[in-house]
Amino acid sequence: MSQFSASDALSSVDFISAKEVLAYHSAGIESALDLLMRLPKRYEDRRRFDRFPTQAGGGSCCLRGTVIDTQVKRLGGRRQFYEAILIESTEAALATSQITCRWFNMPWMKNMLAAGHEVVLYGKPKEYQGGIIIDHPDFEIVGDDQDSVHLERNVPVYKSDSGVAQRRQREHVHSLLASIDQSSLAPVYDVDPSYPRNEAMQEVHFPNSSEQAQAAKRYFALEEFFALQLNVVWKRARHHEHEGRVLGKKTALLTEFYHSLPFDLTGAQKRSVKEIIGDMRSPHPMSRLLQGDVGSGKSFVAMCAMLLAVDSGVQAALMAPTQILAEQHYLTFCQWLEPLGVRLSLVTGSRREDSHLELDGEAQIIIGTHALLYERVEFDDLGLVVIDEQHKFGVGQRALLVRQGVMPDVLVMTATPIPRTLTLTLYGDLDVSILDERPAGRGEVVTALRKSPKVSDITKFLKEHLSTGRQAYLVYPLVEESDSLKAQAATNEFDKWVKRLSKFQLGLLHGKMPAEQKEQVMTSFREGELQVLVATTVIEVGVDVPNANIMVIYNAERFGLAQLHQLRGRIGRGEFKSYCILATDGKSPEAMEKLQVLADTTDGFKIAEADLRLRGPGDLLGTAQSGLADLRFVDFLADTELIREARALAEDVLETDPMLEQSPDLLMLIEDGEFEI
Repeated sequence: MSQFSASDALSSVDFISAKEVLAYHSAGIESALDLLMRLPKRYEDRRRFDRFPTQAGGGSCCLRGTVIDTQVKRLGGRRQFYEAILIESTEAALATSQITCRWFNMPWMKNMLAAGHEVVLYGKPKEYQGGIIIDHPDFEIVGDDQDSVHLERNVPVYKSDSGVAQRRQREHVHSLLASIDQSSLAPVYDVDPSYPRNEAMQEVHFPNSSEQAQAAKRYFALEEFFALQLNVVWKRARHHEHEGRVLGKKTALLTEFYHSLPFDLTGAQKRSVKEIIGDMRSPHPMSRLLQGDVGSGKSFVAMCAMLLAVDSGVQAALMAPTQILAEQHYLTFCQWLEPLGVRLSLVTGSRREDSHLELDGEAQIIIGTHALLYERVEFDDLGLVVIDEQHKFGVGQRALLVRQGVMPDVLVMTATPIPRTLTLTLYGDLDVSILDERPAGRGEVVTALRKSPKVSDITKFLKEHLSTGRQAYLVYPLVEESDSLKAQAATNEFDKWVKRLSKFQLGLLHGKMPAEQKEQVMTSFREGELQVLVATTVIEVGVDVPNANIMVIYNAERFGLAQLHQLRGRIGRGEFKSYCILATDGKSPEAMEKLQVLADTTDGFKIAEADLRLRGPGDLLGTAQSGLADLRFVDFLADTELIREARALAEDVLETDPMLEQSPDLLMLIEDGEFEI
């Protein structure tokens, strides 16, 4: 067998056919190393197989059986499926356990699988008409090669997006590992000298145990996160080299604002303001993340920072992701800052408003949505940029606003509590301030998980509280009913609630409504003209009505934990005891586990850790927006020790060689932007 280098094109590998090379190319696999770095998505222990299940329940299983019958069946109309009945291969002549497998709308299956074939299959059993079935299992036909790479070992299973059969992918990787020049597998940077990379490569594909597979995957995860952290630490170092403007020396407005407050700031708010003052007075531009749970008082910290900018003679801009949130900020800022003589302006796609007359001069604080980028807003001298719920903006959008000023200070805020590992990964180039205290005077929030609650019970509970002058939110996952989704819709349920709560005034709010109508409904609810708001998740951020103390969330299982926590944050903002009811059908054990986390705690950071564990970081933040889309080892973002190890390695490298003059390969990783966040 010929020897290959990791950099060789697949077309030069003699045991991969031209047709297979084209198929691999369609999945972005061009070289031998690309194929080796296509790591298994899971493993099957084919030294033993699960017994054929006699009832549904549990997770997926790996079975070995013999096909005894196949046929094409129809469900009515043109929809059809291919069915195969299997018995256990062990003592097949005496076997009584059998299982049915089905593949829908895959007519070619009849040419692939036939009676007499022995197969290994993987899937999740379920009960159907008194029997056990598996729909669309992964499967492989067992050949005569009983001693091959496909049996009697931990077998790797790869993604199927290339169109190359599992058996062929496995054989290609196995042959490459046997014939590749080991020196060509040397790493750009050796993250673990005690574990040779070529050994990790062998063991990640063909491990002897699950522990060995996990250790090998962790090695490559550390490699990837080292490169990511190197990029982050490099950006941080380069940012600190920039010359900024010294702001925040004058504190007259800040002092006046502080004395005008009828309450004291929390210790966390005071600490964050001090950190921001230190940044603004530095000759380098501020780059800080203000991270706080819902209701922790980020807006007041932002006001303090913006007043420091105004007192320094520059403008400040705050960009929010939605019109509702921008308008809420504008109303709050006007309430507290207009008495101080501060000129404010609101700019959204459908509305422009000034709190002052033109002859007073330019606005000192401009609040808006994306319109700040695209409505030709003319900034006089932008010195501070505040970005709220910043993960909902793309990297390019944030950069566009920052470029409106000359090296302005930047403060980004998020009410989505982020686990420490994600903070280090996503925002490792920023200094971090955390608001971990709730302001005094906030009422207790009680969260209850209810399986299919009676409408009459919910109605009675609402009437009791509404009669005392309180207000309520009824939240639904859909705007309108859908044939494909079994979930309730706000527009359909609104009319029903109007009849049930006929003595009270109700409003409907969802994302498809015109902006003016949404604003009118929110104003009416905020001013108490409406007692109940039937809404979608459009109220997730930016809605602050202290008198509202009840929230009922229907089909709660359809929301992520972080989103549910954000929704719950709309209540408990006043002095009244508040109630959040999570209504669910209770059919999914996984969903009940998730919802129980929310019922057990109001600590956003604990909820974020649970969300990371249950759903993964991609769903938690949105991989495309957060810069995680190309990560191969997203699951390892929950590994705090690994992230810190990667960070320490990156810091050590740059401390020894700040400009990477001795490591041009590492510098190329950064300059290529491959790991740009």
